Amino acid sequence: MTRDERFAAFRDLHRPGEPLLLPNAWDYGSAALLAAHGFPAIGTTSLGVAAVYGKPDAAGATRAETIELAETIKDLGVLVTVDVEGGFSDDPAQVSDLVASLAELGVAGINLEDGRPDGTLRPIELHQRIIEAARGHGVFVNARTDTHWLGTGDTLERVAAYGHADGVFVPGLTGLDAIAEVAASTPLPLNVLYQPDGPSLAELGAAGVARVSTGSLLYRAALRGALGAALAAQGKPEPPLPTYAEIAAILPESP
Repeated sequence: MTRDERFAAFRDLHRPGEPLLLPNAWDYGSAALLAAHGFPAIGTTSLGVAAVYGKPDAAGATRAETIELAETIKDLGVLVTVDVEGGFSDDPAQVSDLVASLAELGVAGINLEDGRPDGTLRPIELHQRIIEAARGHGVFVNARTDTHWLGTGDTLERVAAYGHADGVFVPGLTGLDAIAEVAASTPLPLNVLYQPDGPSLAELGAAGVARVSTGSLLYRAALRGALGAALAAQGKPEPPLPTYAEIAAILPESP
């Protein structure tokens, strides 16, 4: 499949009303298992990658590991989109080089966030330049805004500002009315994060969502399963699903 064919195939999976369920893998085994069960596209999870390598998440610390994972899973016969956090740089030229290298590997898409480790958002104008730098490589650029996750900034303003991307992602957006408002505000396919206790895929589709990602959920569920098996051997009950914050808290801090 050529670069243009990969881009078109991945783009066409984003259908408002019939959203793509995108599971997120953290290593070859998890990606291979998902591919074997018929998922047409697989994303990576930055939390899972960071945890596997003992590094902090969302701190720009896993550039090499993220590329390595993409190279490892690129031949599984599915479309791959990679979570590159904020591009691992505030320099548009460096982000462009990163995306170009991922495109050479056969990656179909990337996730590019505006949230920063200190809880602030990247300035809009800078993130616009970062998005522009990521485009032009035949890779689907999913512009993520962390307004809801970080509790700061104006979501609709950010979504409008990132209109030159190929898709927009608002994690933490869960209310169906709020989701529908964002979906109606942009011509881009809207991506939201799946929540086990939140709206169903059908409800999200009816609100205009085109893509639903699992984010760190599968990795956290895998950790619960592993811990649960160990506790069961001691006759103890199954533990609850760990939260993102709980896993992030046990990872090393940024140097």
